[in-house]
Order: sequence, then structure tokens, then C-alpha cells
Amino acid sequence: MRAVPQFGERVGGRVYADRPAAFGIAERDGKIALVRIEKPDGAVWRDLPGGAVDPGETAEQAVVREYGEEAGLRIAAGQSFAEADQFFLNTEGKAFNNRGTFFAVLIEAEAPGLKVDDDHTLIWIDPTEAIRTLRHEAHAWAVGAWLRR
Repeated sequence: MRAVPQFGERVGGRVYADRPAAFGIAERDGKIALVRIEKPDGAVWRDLPGGAVDPGETAEQAVVREYGEEAGLRIAAGQSFAEADQFFLNTEGKAFNNRGTFFAVLIEAEAPGLKVDDDHTLIWIDPTEAIRTLRHEAHAWAVGAWLRR
């Protein structure tokens, strides 16, 4: 059994529900896909596309679905290359420990009809900038692991 790094910190005695999640790194012309998320309170985040694995769904199916919903891209999940966990509070204040699986993904097509998350915008940036600016430490760590493959 391999060790999975844990990122983030527990806040104020909260119980963090384990949540399986899947995220992907897509590369094009030396840049990787991120989503820029703008919240009504003015918060702006950068995340790897991905999210929770729904009941009955595999991690591969989840990353494909999430890429469509968040970035408007149809992708194929390649091989998973890392796992990392991240404590975080969602926008409703619910506490989760994302049990993340990270995939190298292949872009099949732009598919704007799949996009449903209006507060998410697809951006392409240099991987080293991504490491510096991603919201979640687990995502930054995963980009580093992807670069080292």
C-alpha cells in the first residue's frame, strides 16, 4: 500500500467527510488546463478540472464528466499517476477531505454544450505558474508529480 500525502488543515474541530474525487491534467502547447472560478463574494480560485466521484461512478468516469461540466472539453482519462488528499471547506461551509485521484487526460474535442458550471472558465497556463497559483495544495503537488513523470 502506497502512502498518500494529506494536504490542508482541519479547522476548528469540524468533522471532514471523506469524498472520493478525480482530477485531470490536460496539456496543450506546453500549457495545462485549469479552471478559473469566480464566486459571488468576489473570491477567485484556480483549480484543476475535476471534482467529486458520484455514487456508481468510477474515478475515470468522474474526471471525464467534470471536464465537460467545468471546462467544456470532451476528454479521455489516461493513466492515473498520483493520489493526494485535501481537507477543505466548500462554498456552503461543508467540510470535506477530498480523496483525490489524478489523471493525465487527453483532449478529444471542445464541447461547449457539456459545460454547466457558469462560474468556471477554462484557462491555459504554464505548469510552474499553476504550481504557484492553484488553490489546493494537493493540486499543486499533483502538477509537480505530473511534471516529474
